[in-house]
Amino acid sequence: MLNKEDIKKIIPQRDPFLMIDEIESYIPGESAVAYKNVNKNEWYFKGHFPGNPIMPGVLIAESLAQTGAVAILSMEENKGKNALFGGIDKMRFKKQVIPGDKLKLEVKIIKRKGPIGVGEAIASVNEKIVAKGELTFALV
Repeated sequence: MLNKEDIKKIIPQRDPFLMIDEIESYIPGESAVAYKNVNKNEWYFKGHFPGNPIMPGVLIAESLAQTGAVAILSMEENKGKNALFGGIDKMRFKKQVIPGDKLKLEVKIIKRKGPIGVGEAIASVNEKIVAKGELTFALV
């Protein structure tokens, strides 16, 4: 299990934009499983939406991307690099994520060619899928 301080040693994101709280497991270059504890004090709930807080879908996608970045950037040859979005494909949002939810984030790297790759990404709460899609990344 990796905590936020351990995660910061692998990926460059920092608060308030570090969107994962812990890594349950990871295999460098292959996969990662992370968690985001969604609480009522998240910065984005002030405007999305007042009185009806819902985690924005783009931030769920970002949380998944950061999880995938742990898998890719934990490889020795990728230390010090950054993983940027190259695309988001087939992303579907199936349920709302609200304060109190524990978001499970799973990413498997399914394609790699040079600095470009694709991760299959699934976000769930209580074993129910809330978002699913493919994330294309570029290492720089």
